[in-house]
Amino acid sequence: MAPLKATVNCDMGEGFSLYKAGDDEALMKHIHLANIACGFHASDFSVMNATVALAKENNVVIGAHPSLPDLQGFGRREMAIEPDELKSCFIYQVGALTGFLKLHGLRLNHIKPHGAVYGQTSRSLPLARAVVEVAKVFGDDVAFVGIAGSAHQTAAEELGVKFIPEWFADLDYSPEGKLLITKKHDPVSQDVVKDRVLRLLNEKLVTTVGGGFLPLGENVDEVSICCHSDTPGAAEIAQLVKKLVDESNLSAGYA
Repeated sequence: MAPLKATVNCDMGEGFSLYKAGDDEALMKHIHLANIACGFHASDFSVMNATVALAKENNVVIGAHPSLPDLQGFGRREMAIEPDELKSCFIYQVGALTGFLKLHGLRLNHIKPHGAVYGQTSRSLPLARAVVEVAKVFGDDVAFVGIAGSAHQTAAEELGVKFIPEWFADLDYSPEGKLLITKKHDPVSQDVVKDRVLRLLNEKLVTTVGGGFLPLGENVDEVSICCHSDTPGAAEIAQLVKKLVDESNLSAGYA
């Protein structure tokens, strides 16, 4: 079995005004893709502009990280919302980010929903179609990042949008394979992260709570591994994951 081709991504620019969340400067050195907050769960115009400039400085590919309109709850509370309303919500946010990308001479690479709406769209095909359609609004080459085998992948395949399966190095998965999205992320040891990452890359298996394993998904040959900026020790985790990913890609001839 050939190892998965992989990248490392991180949700960035999640401060607001004078408030900072995560060490973006350190993290940006250890990732391939940056998912930049668009103002509805975190960020503002100054933070967004600075984060785009930081990604450009570090040669990191940029994607949009839109959310439900829930600044108070950091976008990690589910909300009753109709597909057309959610599509407009995402167009509004991604449009803001693309303005700063244009300012810096960059292009939008992908869209990845944030927090609670990531889970909601993974379970609901109508909601998934609504957010995947937003990728097409901003260009035929804009990808969608989501959960393999979920409504994310189904909608992307239906609409002809490139799909990038994602897996989380610093979050747990239930025995059924459900991503356990928490409002506050608990610490995770580097040994645990290393074991999870190597098992995923080499065996295409997701480690679940209780020590079980599930396949990442059918016909999946690439993955983007997320390290959250608000997990304790995030920069060190990202550095470890990128080292493992780069070594795996190199040995498999992907890099």
